[in-house]
Amino acid sequence: MPGEDSIDRIVDDAVQALLRRQAADGHWVFELEADATIPAEYILLNHFLGTIDDGVERKLANYLRSIQGDDGGWPLYHAGEANISASVKAYYALKLVGDDIDAPHMRKAREAVHKLGGASRANVFTRISLALFGQIPWRAVPVTPVEVLLMPRWFFFHMEKVAYWSRTVMVPLLVLVSLKPKAANPRGVGINELFLVPPDQVRDYHVNPTGSWLGEVLLVADRVLRLVEPIFPQRLRQKAIDKAVAFVTKRLNGEDGLGAIFPAMANSVMMFHVLGYAKENPLFQTARASVDKLLVFDGDSAYCQPCVSPVWDTGLVMHCLMEAGVAGDHPAINKAATWLEEKQVLDVVGDWSSRRPHVRPGGWAFQYANAYYPDVDDTAVVVMALDRAWRSRVAGCTDFRRRGSIDRAVEWTPGMQSGNGGWAAFDADNEHYFLNHIPFADHGALLDPPTLDVSARCISMLAQLGIAREDYNLERGLDYMRKTQEPDGSWFGRWGTNYIYGTWSALCAFARAGEDMSAPHIRRAVDWLIARQRPDGGWGEDGASYWEHRKNEVKDSTPSQTAWALLALMAAGRVDSEAVARGVKYLMNLPRTGVQWREELFTAVGFPRVFYLRYHGYRSIFPLWALARYRNLRRGISSTIPWGM
Repeated sequence: MPGEDSIDRIVDDAVQALLRRQAADGHWVFELEADATIPAEYILLNHFLGTIDDGVERKLANYLRSIQGDDGGWPLYHAGEANISASVKAYYALKLVGDDIDAPHMRKAREAVHKLGGASRANVFTRISLALFGQIPWRAVPVTPVEVLLMPRWFFFHMEKVAYWSRTVMVPLLVLVSLKPKAANPRGVGINELFLVPPDQVRDYHVNPTGSWLGEVLLVADRVLRLVEPIFPQRLRQKAIDKAVAFVTKRLNGEDGLGAIFPAMANSVMMFHVLGYAKENPLFQTARASVDKLLVFDGDSAYCQPCVSPVWDTGLVMHCLMEAGVAGDHPAINKAATWLEEKQVLDVVGDWSSRRPHVRPGGWAFQYANAYYPDVDDTAVVVMALDRAWRSRVAGCTDFRRRGSIDRAVEWTPGMQSGNGGWAAFDADNEHYFLNHIPFADHGALLDPPTLDVSARCISMLAQLGIAREDYNLERGLDYMRKTQEPDGSWFGRWGTNYIYGTWSALCAFARAGEDMSAPHIRRAVDWLIARQRPDGGWGEDGASYWEHRKNEVKDSTPSQTAWALLALMAAGRVDSEAVARGVKYLMNLPRTGVQWREELFTAVGFPRVFYLRYHGYRSIFPLWALARYRNLRRGISSTIPWGM
């Protein structure tokens, strides 16, 4: 066993550092970083409203300059290649702040945008921003009239047919696109220099997002709708706007914001502004405060988070600490459990109920508050953590409240299972794939279909709680997992990068559900993981792996992805393998400060190929978890893994 004393020192040191990070009320939260688009959009929001804050924006600009790629553009993830939409927004934000277009970094950025085809090639959301600032004509934006909110459920497009994030972003955005306001833009800043052809002369803004015949038909429909939209009755438009406002107001979510995600929050602020709500209006103030709370400051630099992840972080930290030997009745664990119990959504029937009207609420959301949008992934992680703590409580102590929380979640989660046996994050049976063909859907992130990683977490939860393998929901879920295995033995990771994350999720679920871990599909997964180990002993996987022709790309090993691979191999019974020993040695030798292993690369996603994430907590949580589990298994503290993760 590699350096037993060294493992003890690392684990003990990391545990103490993690305990010190706990908030007074019991939760943990780490920073959540995305690409350049979110801080750039914050600056654009200020200039749209005419509420420029030079002090904050200078710090955001410092951050944007610091993450500019060597190729001059801005990537979707650390060390990636330039992305046209991120680069256009970052350039525009820096110019709004006052950067000289002849400065070296701006010249390089402009050249990068030109190489990518010019600003007219940006995606729909970016083109909407440019239209709001008068930089391109509104005909560059697909026709998305707010009147679609009045359509019946059977209609081709309905808000209940798209994912929660699409719904919350689109409802206020429909008001903006329909009213076509113009940004205040007090400094009159434009970006004509980013276009290869003057914006008014571009004739090919709209493309078929999928290349299919249906996409071509819908492009024709867009042109027809553009002709008839001006004659829509004003009465219907006002009725639709009123419905949009009612939707947003009902789900405003206090200062945690609409959908608790930045794009929806920012759109709600702009919607209220365009509709004439004064800045002193409580609704406007609440919406604006939700955006400002996402800012993170570090000296002369600042960025804006896409959202926050306290429930997810707290659940994962609880698992990690208990794996490392912190007792289930330790004050820190008890405080965290109490905090989580109070965050459970029990009384709000969210949007998910449109597909599951007879299921009682009982899940957890990702953020501090997002009652209309709990998700089964967070719920499964939290339930497994609460169950783990509950089962290792002080002898004789019976915490009925905790057991009640678990029971409600176990009622809600199976109720959210989709027809194919899998689970999506926020909705059931959200598989209206024909919507991917509409011109608005060029980002490819409109839907929330079932995914392997979320399904695996639900199966892990049910199995950990003692649900029999023959249970209908469990068996359907296991069958879904077997069917979604890739030909090479891996599983796709929707919410973590990528096949390593998916394979870790799957092997943990199979192991806890009692699958034969010597079965051919398990052996193929193990062989794939071992084959992907790098010469340094670690594992890594690039954000580019979400493109099929680049699925094997890797820039470097990372602590979090190495930890996932180790946890997966240990779940498959390979704790004594050479691969695991090498991976453990890699983690032990990495630079580390307290509980923070050094990790710059992004290892998570919001939307594959579109929006990537860097969870700052992953480099703290997962390496410690893997080392602690290795120590436990090798020392016989546990001969098997009784937990779902």
